[in-house]
Amino acid sequence: MGTETLRLVNRVPPEEASDEAKQFPAPMERDKTPETLLKYFDAMAQRLGPMKWWPARTPFEVIVGAILTQNTAWGNVERAIANLRKERLLFVGALEKVSQGKLARLVRSSGYFRQKAKKLKAFVKFLRKEYGRSLARMFRTPTEELRRKLLAVHGIGPETADSILLYAGGHAAFVVDAYTKRILQRHELVGEKSSYEEVRKLFETNLPRDVRMWNEYHALLVNVGKNWCQKRAPKCEECPLGPFLPEGKRRDFASATNQRGSLLGMAPHEKRDSSLRSE
Repeated sequence: MGTETLRLVNRVPPEEASDEAKQFPAPMERDKTPETLLKYFDAMAQRLGPMKWWPARTPFEVIVGAILTQNTAWGNVERAIANLRKERLLFVGALEKVSQGKLARLVRSSGYFRQKAKKLKAFVKFLRKEYGRSLARMFRTPTEELRRKLLAVHGIGPETADSILLYAGGHAAFVVDAYTKRILQRHELVGEKSSYEEVRKLFETNLPRDVRMWNEYHALLVNVGKNWCQKRAPKCEECPLGPFLPEGKRRDFASATNQRGSLLGMAPHEKRDSSLRSE
């Protein structure tokens, strides 16, 4: 799907903001937020192209990946999923039958492997008890109802639940992660103490309810966060969102980057990281 298509799909006025959303403490005027978020999306999409995320063969594999990727780099998850595929365990019934000890060994590369094995077991148990092992039945549940149920499952928090809803189920649930919050804080769209739900509502009440767009938007933010808006020494001058950064922040980050480059004996931006590596 091309960038132009994504930009035009269901471009309708956002839903009326809820009382909670209207109280969201953003420095910008509220009526400028939808336009700003759409400009961010267009700038990233034009610069980076389609992200083709989530990389998985089935919705169940997306769910397994969403649980395994907690607190680790995606490369570590890929190795764990390859192990599960080799053992033919990327099926609900097979994952439920395998021993938790063996499962933990197979996902060891993802870190916190014993905890994650327990989380995977908890999810397949939930799926069996609530939906007879049927993902199709599960995803026919209304979004907010299913989100509440997923959040009640051991080991599934807001980011994992929304990843499952959006990427595996095609539900309208915007995923927020550390990259998303960092970018929005630096652009003064949210405050440092803004909660996950506040940031999620910022997107969901100011963007068209277009699942494909939300899928792509989150993936683009992750790319920008990994390659440019890094925790230390952000590369604002090269970033697709650099032109939108408040002038004062741009000067501060440029000064910090120049100072860091001098200490390391290299010019600022001398080395560019084009890979999607984790920090």
